[in-house]
Amino acid sequence: MSFTLEGRRALVTGASRGIGRAMALAFADAGADVALLARDEGLLAEVAAEVADRGRVAVVSAADVLDAESVRSAVEASAEALGGLDILVNNAGGNSFSIPLGQMRMSGWEKTMRLNLDSVVHITQAALPALSDGGGSIINVASVAGLRGAPTMSHYGAAKAALISLTQSLAIEVAWARIRVNALVPGWIDTDLTGFLRVSDEVEQGVLSRVPMQRWGRAEEIAEPAVFLASDAASFMTGQVLVVDGGLSAMP
Repeated sequence: MSFTLEGRRALVTGASRGIGRAMALAFADAGADVALLARDEGLLAEVAAEVADRGRVAVVSAADVLDAESVRSAVEASAEALGGLDILVNNAGGNSFSIPLGQMRMSGWEKTMRLNLDSVVHITQAALPALSDGGGSIINVASVAGLRGAPTMSHYGAAKAALISLTQSLAIEVAWARIRVNALVPGWIDTDLTGFLRVSDEVEQGVLSRVPMQRWGRAEEIAEPAVFLASDAASFMTGQVLVVDGGLSAMP
């Protein structure tokens, strides 16, 4: 029963598809009410209907995580609608290009940092007052690219490495308030956001050749570890990095 989220209230960013959608549904299956935040209100409504089918409350908040003021308003409205927050999942992020650093435009670097790092700071600052009322769990979704060299994706790897560092620092800062902060690190997961790595068989095989399990991960295989981190089963776990990557990070 330690894995139950019965009576908990979760906010998931990037919840309209992929890993975020899978997490929102897994939380609902575990008993949580869920606030869903992403840009596409139509897709969010579809996820909300699936949450409702599971007998849980769903709150839709359409906002662009790159817009700090919009995000702050959305987080505050979500917390008010649910009567507080117990779980925050900073899942929104991603990368849409691959290029050597020497050829990268600074606009691409800056947008990647804003999407994967700055947005997490804005969202977390907005959510902390609601979480500090009764403790809870913050889960920052990083990437295996942040654990080791990521040639031609240095921008993304740097952002996710910084997110892991932020996770550990914040965990120490808020432990007194009974808020746990951990990073969940997926490997290569089969979602729309990794579509650029499947542009050809050659590129795809190059990616999977480094994965000992020789396959893409599924979004649901990240959602279940997220339930663990959000639940009392992880009650003495904070400032940690949980890697779910098919063995990629174990490769020499």
